[in-house]
Order: sequence, then structure tokens, then C-alpha cells
Amino acid sequence: MGLENRVALVTGASQGIGRAIALTLARAGARVAVNFYPGQDEKAAQVVKEIEKLGCSGFAVAADIRDKSAVEEMVNTVQKHFGRLEILVNNAGITRDSLLLRMKEQDWDDVLATNLTGIFHCTRAALKFMLKQRWGRIINIASVIGVTGNAGQANYGAAKAGVIGFTKCVAREVASRGITANAIAPGYIETEMTEKISLETKEELLRRIPVGRIGKPDDVAAVVIFLASPGADYITGQTIHVDGGMVI
Repeated sequence: MGLENRVALVTGASQGIGRAIALTLARAGARVAVNFYPGQDEKAAQVVKEIEKLGCSGFAVAADIRDKSAVEEMVNTVQKHFGRLEILVNNAGITRDSLLLRMKEQDWDDVLATNLTGIFHCTRAALKFMLKQRWGRIINIASVIGVTGNAGQANYGAAKAGVIGFTKCVAREVASRGITANAIAPGYIETEMTEKISLETKEELLRRIPVGRIGKPDDVAAVVIFLASPGADYITGQTIHVDGGMVI
């Protein structure tokens, strides 16, 4: 895939989609920094062990991506550890679902701060190095909800729609420097986050997926690998749906 010895930072990589992305990048030969939210140390350490079992280099770095200073310290740490930073996968995200009239302002603020402002912090910090290198790959994990909307997820949908718009703007700004920026919009993917969904809701979702199955984290990771590879050099500012056909 042309990723041998490339350096990648994956946010929210201690579990779920982020973990799958980190391991898939390692299988492709990349060196991977595993970001995790403080308190997820054991899970992050396990991902690093799995990366090392693959014969690749990885290390864990804690940071709350809502915190600008923590993000800058994280990116600087990755740069010092590996000597460069070439691939940024903005994956970290949370949900705080509620109907709009019942939604607490704190739940709105937390989701926007993590799912959108966090991507702003990470991308800006990473670009300082990518622009000097004149090469980089920024891959943002959005969501089908940012395109279709969903009752009870006004905060999440607003944040993920923002990610898509943000990706397009960044792509225009940095294309001339050899840097691409793309988004991936997963549909219903089987992760710790979606375990909270009721059985009735899961069955309804499954009826809306033409391929007839729930997605897996590896389905998303495969697209990340492609977007990071030389084969995607001429693709930027795009949103690729990984949703089994939910949005057609």
C-alpha cells in the first residue's frame, strides 16, 4: 500500500473503529501513535502490544482532544518520537443522545467540543509539520448522521456535518502542498458505542441497509488505508460513505 515506515496518529484508538484503524495501518507497515482519552491507559497499551506483535512500531499517547494545549503537546511528542508525522486520522468521538427539547446544554457542548473542535485542534497542530514536509494525509471520521440527520442526535449530527464542511475547506487550503484531506462517513458499525442501541432500533437499522449486514470496524479501516495510500493521491475534499448502502 506504500505506507511502509509512514508515521500515523490515530485519535481515539484504544477501542472500536480507532483500534481497527491503528492495527490496519500497522499491518500496512506504518508506525502508529495510539491516542487515548486519559483513563484508557490499559486499553491503549493493549493496542500497542498488538501493533508490536505485527512487527511494527507503536506507542500510546494520552490527550483530551478538547484541550488545545494537550493536543499540541501530543503532536509534538509524536514528532519527537518518530521524527515526523504524515498521516492524521481524526477518529475520536462521543455521543450524548437526547431529543432536542430535553437536551442539556452541557451535552451539546461536550459533543461539539469533542467531535468537531477536537478535530480542529488536531488538524491545525499536525499541519504545522505536514506543511513543512509538503506531504500529508488528513482523514476525518464523520458519520452518515451528518448527512441524513437523526432524531435525538441534533448535537452529534451538527458536529459530524461540521466535520464534512471542515474537511472540504482544509482540502482547498492545503492541496497545493501535497496534502489531502478526506472524510469517511460510517453508517451503523458494530462498536462499543453502538452497543447501547436497543434491539428494536438495531432491527430497524438493519432493514435500511441494502447489503443486509451491520458494518465492522475493519470496513472503515480499509478505506482509511486506501485514502492514506499513493493510490489516493488525486482524491481530496471527498466524503466516502461506508454504510452498506444506507444512503443511496
